[in-house]
Amino acid sequence: MNVWQIGDIKISRIVEIETSGGTRFILPDATPENVLPITWLAPHFMTEDGKLTMSIHALVVDTGTTRIIVDTCIGNDKERVVPSWNKLQTRFLEDLELAGYPRDSIDMVLCTHLHVDHVGWNTMLQGDQWVPTFPNAEYLFGRREWEHWQQEDQDHYGSVIEDSVEPIIAAGLARFVDMDEQVCEGVALVPTPGHTPGHVSVQITSKGQEAWITGDSIHHPCQMARTDWSSAADVDPEEARSTRLAMLKALSERDVLVIGTHFATPTAGHIKADGEDRFRFDV
Repeated sequence: MNVWQIGDIKISRIVEIETSGGTRFILPDATPENVLPITWLAPHFMTEDGKLTMSIHALVVDTGTTRIIVDTCIGNDKERVVPSWNKLQTRFLEDLELAGYPRDSIDMVLCTHLHVDHVGWNTMLQGDQWVPTFPNAEYLFGRREWEHWQQEDQDHYGSVIEDSVEPIIAAGLARFVDMDEQVCEGVALVPTPGHTPGHVSVQITSKGQEAWITGDSIHHPCQMARTDWSSAADVDPEEARSTRLAMLKALSERDVLVIGTHFATPTAGHIKADGEDRFRFDV
């Protein structure tokens, strides 16, 4: 687990999966021969033979008065089309509690978007029913994002909306928000569309310090050096690239701790300009 302090706000990373290799389905351009020349990726973000290392984790943002879990990974027991994600059995909830955040202590769940690896622990299996994992929490879903998923063919992701989003709405725990919502003092959403139409990142500010949770506006630090490399899951690759480039430029111009939603350990660092439309991640 990583923990970062931004003024009075504590951010804790709870890992579900961290692994190397097997990432070509999400970043098809990031072949070993293409990433090996980006030498600064080693040792944290690629292996010595050029395999990417990535993570699926949740981030708990604790303001002192509000406990927010940002993105809820894949979840246990769920039927998923990616074999290594199918019917997982992990210690995620135990690890969350060990970090000081038992599931009934969470005040808010915030999903940057509604893809399979960002909503899974929204619910848990109880008997033969999917029930809210965080029974005392308000779940924030983007209004624009929800509208998109009402029209989207979901077959290629499996029953994600059915088992991980709709039970929250049925339980009356969902609140649909704008893409620039002020979540609470010190925590705000920032529109970063392209990966999905309603995708958001999360800005955290306290006592003159700032952090930024990327969501899937950038999947891996290699996309800093190669902003033209798009994710195979991007709904609009051109918009995603434009969003990514604008975000990286802005973040490189100020002192912001950037926490990647899929960045492997150590996960957080600072964006530095490294040439025309090229950046590096200083950890």
